[in-house]
Amino acid sequence: MAEESSGERSEEPTGRRLEQAREKGQIARSKELGTAAVLISAACGFYMLGPSLAKSLTRVFETVFTMDRAQVFDTEEMFNVWGVVAGEIVWPMAKIMLLIVVVAFIGNVALGGMNFSTQAMMPKASKMSPAAGLKRMFGVQALVELTKGIAKFSVVAFSAYLLLSFYFNEILLLSSDHLPGNVYHALDLLVWMFILLCSSILLIVVIDVPFQLWNHNKQLKMTKQEVKDEYKDTEGKPEVKGRVRQMQRELAQRRMMAEVPNADVIVVNPEHFAVAIKYDVQRSVAPFVVAKGVDDVAFKIREIARAHNVTIVSAPPLARAIYHTTKLDQQIPEGLFTAVAQILAYVFQLRQYQKGRGRKPIPIPLNQPIPDELKY
Repeated sequence: MAEESSGERSEEPTGRRLEQAREKGQIARSKELGTAAVLISAACGFYMLGPSLAKSLTRVFETVFTMDRAQVFDTEEMFNVWGVVAGEIVWPMAKIMLLIVVVAFIGNVALGGMNFSTQAMMPKASKMSPAAGLKRMFGVQALVELTKGIAKFSVVAFSAYLLLSFYFNEILLLSSDHLPGNVYHALDLLVWMFILLCSSILLIVVIDVPFQLWNHNKQLKMTKQEVKDEYKDTEGKPEVKGRVRQMQRELAQRRMMAEVPNADVIVVNPEHFAVAIKYDVQRSVAPFVVAKGVDDVAFKIREIARAHNVTIVSAPPLARAIYHTTKLDQQIPEGLFTAVAQILAYVFQLRQYQKGRGRKPIPIPLNQPIPDELKY
């Protein structure tokens, strides 16, 4: 039972899964939306440009049907007539075609957006497999497409029947009209019937667009194991990440230990805490921490300090305060300036005394004045 539940695609697709699908050309598309956009834009184009197209047709008819006897027997006149027809019809039709092309592009990228995939263009053996072809022909997707085809035919046929029934008498009366009135009337009927007939496809679009979004999301759903594997691939395996963090800590610790010999003083707890402090006027206006640690790290800091003759001062409250309030390479807090200044003064006097240039300094008290907000 656990294996079955783990193999069930119950998880929503992750961002990476959606991005990989787009790279493969697998995005939500609705052919019905593109088809409806083309047909409706063509109908609207004829509606907007219908008057100018009707006038052009009228001039074409006048040119064709008012030829005299000399023009009929003139072989070059045929080319002149075709020139007139092209001049009158091409420009209005070109504007309609431009509108259709623009709307067709918008309609096809409205769902799923623009996407160019080289992987989708690559040949695949599965596309040439007869078994895969039969599976596509008799699969669920083929059944859905068949259902949509029947639905489109039914909706368009029923809409056409209603429109013809409604405009039947007006269509019959066209034969009794005179030019150019019957041309304008016929085009007006044709445009409105075309618009209404194309608009009937919107019923299919309203159903198909949500279905395509749902079906696309369903195809990309993931199992719980796939989500876990993707997380491991993206974020890294826990054991690898732990090892990387350990190496980073070790590297940082080695760099920190390399700074201990350059410190002016090591303030200790005396055993659990150790903080290495340096005062460099060219680098900072206040003393800063170059190394710090507890327990084993503190022991290592004291060991390196003894090996390089760095002064070690025991000041438990100050050592704890500096350790908890100051990061590496950071200046000590202003509230600890006085205590640290006393220790540095003692260290500098001790160095002079060891060189035989001054008196032996008075040992500083173990409990330095620490503000209450900095005590630990």
